Amino acid sequence: MLDNGVVGILAETSNKWERRAPLTPSHCSRLLLAGRQKSGVARILVQPSTKRIFNDAQYEEAGCEITSDLSECGLILGIKKPKLEMILPDRAYAFFSHTHKAQPENMALLDKILAQRVSLFDYELVEGNQGKRRLIAFGKFAGRAAIIDLLKGLGQRYLNLGYSTPFLTLGAAYMYPSLAAAKAAIISVGEEIATEGLPSGICPLVFVFTGSGHASIAAQELFKLLPHTFVDPSRLPELFEKAGDSSQSTCSSSTKRVFQVYGCVVTSENMVEPKDSSRAFDKNDYYEHPEQYNPIFHEKIAPYASAIINCIYWEKQFPRLLSTQQLRDLAQKGCPLVGISDLTCDMEGSIEILNQTTTIDSPFFRYDPKNDSYHHDMEGDGIICSVVDNLPTEFPKEASQHFGGLLSQFIGSLASVADIAKLPGNLRRACIAHGGALTSLYEYIPTMRNSG
Repeated sequence: MLDNGVVGILAETSNKWERRAPLTPSHCSRLLLAGRQKSGVARILVQPSTKRIFNDAQYEEAGCEITSDLSECGLILGIKKPKLEMILPDRAYAFFSHTHKAQPENMALLDKILAQRVSLFDYELVEGNQGKRRLIAFGKFAGRAAIIDLLKGLGQRYLNLGYSTPFLTLGAAYMYPSLAAAKAAIISVGEEIATEGLPSGICPLVFVFTGSGHASIAAQELFKLLPHTFVDPSRLPELFEKAGDSSQSTCSSSTKRVFQVYGCVVTSENMVEPKDSSRAFDKNDYYEHPEQYNPIFHEKIAPYASAIINCIYWEKQFPRLLSTQQLRDLAQKGCPLVGISDLTCDMEGSIEILNQTTTIDSPFFRYDPKNDSYHHDMEGDGIICSVVDNLPTEFPKEASQHFGGLLSQFIGSLASVADIAKLPGNLRRACIAHGGALTSLYEYIPTMRNSG
């Protein structure tokens, strides 16, 4: 069954916003036209869906079969996790399972996978043979949607704080029919900033981007459509000193306008330092011995940040980017931080206050560091936080086209190989479970699960 060349595409059921598809009709057509000998695919069965960005007729025209019954499929593809009752025994499944960190909310899913003797492949774990770069990802679209939604949120938040800004005219990412349309809207906001400026009371407006992966780079690309200057992390204090001197030399600082925003990209060397002050920072050493490093982001970067776009991979053995206490201390000192967009969705992870996800139609909660309290409005004190775990679906068509193009190259192996030992290394390493047991790379999960 695992190697029969019959591929199934699930109807997404995780939430109402999930409109993406792992393969578009065009991808399916190419796989089917190539024939099983070349593509490894003999048939593609697609569960019907009235909300998927590509309609059933398009898949049918591409040569797919529309049916709710995927029992003939050896390989079943999805985006998000399926309902537990939909998981068929002795099949191969590929989707974002979010189980390899023993995430508590997904352990019932893993138990079901093991009980049904499913071969589980997680897209997130398909990495290059050299380094850790992911080969199948939506990261660029997560970054793009994140920065658009954050800019929109900042417009609303600053209005509640008494400042009108051009960001108010932006819509949420999903409101634009294409990425090009969203970019045009940001360019329009940028033109208004360049001609009419921003209130000096919220400036310098500094956007801090963490990490150097696809998501961070994509967020920066859209940010660059605004009039901007990138500042080295070491020069943030100087930026604020100059802004202070400028406001003091102006007769009426309340009328002064600022005609650009600032970006700052930070990586691990800006987040931690060796406990041994005689040693220089070494990235490889940090990854191997994180316990020998102290966090410095809260001292060196966060005091100058207006908004943080957090894109770093984090595990428990590493120092946090920002702990709750650090954030509360910063608030007492008058830190300008207004908004956080966290793309990692690690609950109480690198940013400890983030203990809940948000949704596309309600993307922010407000954290009040003075009272250590959470609110679902933008009107009181504190920081607005966005933790949406399916950002790429705000651009469902283009995200699916991108993702399916990456996934297509692996479909032949997944659909036609029953023995996982014969799979290419990057797919073999992405297999969490097989034949009712965890594979060797993931035998640590029960220990993590019990220690949590």
